[in-house]
Amino acid sequence: MADIWERVERLIGSDNLDRLGEKKVAVVGLGSGGGFVALSLAMSGVANFVLVDHDDLESGNVTRHVADLRYIGQNKASAVADLIRHRNAEASVEARAGLIEDNWDCLDDVDILVVAVDHEQVKYAINEQCLEKRMSASYAGVYERGEGGDHVIIKPFDGPCYACWSEATRDGVRVSMNPVGDLDYGMIDEAGTLAAEPGLWVNVTKVAGIQADLIINELLRGTPAYEPMPANTLIVANNAIEIIEGQSSDPHTGVWVEIGRDPDCLVCGERLKQGVNMLVKEDEGRISLADLAASGLTTEIEFEDDDD
Repeated sequence: MADIWERVERLIGSDNLDRLGEKKVAVVGLGSGGGFVALSLAMSGVANFVLVDHDDLESGNVTRHVADLRYIGQNKASAVADLIRHRNAEASVEARAGLIEDNWDCLDDVDILVVAVDHEQVKYAINEQCLEKRMSASYAGVYERGEGGDHVIIKPFDGPCYACWSEATRDGVRVSMNPVGDLDYGMIDEAGTLAAEPGLWVNVTKVAGIQADLIINELLRGTPAYEPMPANTLIVANNAIEIIEGQSSDPHTGVWVEIGRDPDCLVCGERLKQGVNMLVKEDEGRISLADLAASGLTTEIEFEDDDD
């Protein structure tokens, strides 16, 4: 079995292959994009997965999915889990058939989360859990008719949360407070999803391949193999589209964009304030001084030295 990794090991080195083999990745949503990312990571050396999806594979899915006709009627997470095991019999894969809202516990010990669901409201719920668990998450989207797509890795309190990021990148998205003081997330459309007509499989896998590559790079952070990226968001064009206003991008090109954290964000901003209050009270909070420093939050609070 060791022979199957010969070329991967030659490319990234045995130490990095061992490192990837120890990492655990959660994938929520095992549709066309999530299934491709999960299988790509498994074929690159990642050996521990938890896969979550509540849908079964239908015949209309197979032209845009890694699972084929053999898996029709099976849960998508279970189908992709089986495909991963056929690539790496030693992989540890847990498949959960259900909604992520009923399976938050499966995210407790993962190194990075792949968010591959279409519904924006679910992404916002995942965003809050990632802040709670201080867990990095990879988000990717494919635009209408597969004309392009984007990718970002969100790191809690180090740059934007998903709510900050989506307000800056998605038309019509706004996070506000409703009259009873609860968070009210603006919707992309009435269904709460990106308005899109599915593109071809090649359009989806182009964005998903970039996503998988950048996830591997993130998992190798701290090693010589890690390569710093120009910014936190990559927007790619499959066709000629206007990524930057007033400027048409050629087909098969990309633009890196740095999206900053909104200091007034009602999601991560409020959590930072709560963390500051807990630190001041010398209580054990979920936000550390390192998180606070990375966030760029300005505060006039002064922490006394232990000697004073």
